[in-house]
Parts: sequence; C-alpha cells; structure tokens
Amino acid sequence: MPQLSLYIDENTLHKIEMGAKIEHVSISKYVVRKLNESMSNAWPKNYKRLYGVIDDESFEIERMKDFSDDIERESL
Repeated sequence: MPQLSLYIDENTLHKIEMGAKIEHVSISKYVVRKLNESMSNAWPKNYKRLYGVIDDESFEIERMKDFSDDIERESL
C-alpha cells in the first residue's frame, strides 16, 4: 500500500488525533476516511434534514424567469 508524508501544524494534528480516538480507529484510517468523504460527490450527511427549516419572512424562493422580454439574438 502506498504511503504519504505531509507536514501539518500542531493544532491540525491534535484535531486528527482526537477524531481518530473518538471513532476508535487509527490515525491513518481516520485520515483516509476524511479524505474520501471530502472528495465524494455526495451531499453532507444531514443536508436533507435542513429542508424547510428556514422560518424567515424575508426569505423568498426566486421564481424561474421566462425570458419573454429578452432581446432576440442573432444566430451564429
């Protein structure tokens, strides 16, 4: 298996160590998991739970424009 060496600051190392400890995995497994999660094309875990939670009168859904008043363009 390939190995990777990198330089990180003490604060980042501490966060990695704590995350690995909380998840009860090695630092390598933890970092690989986090890298794979950050490079995936998926929505964040709790994204769907956020739907409809905005309760603000100033929030409006922008309606799709029909462009009927748009200027006619020249064909190329």
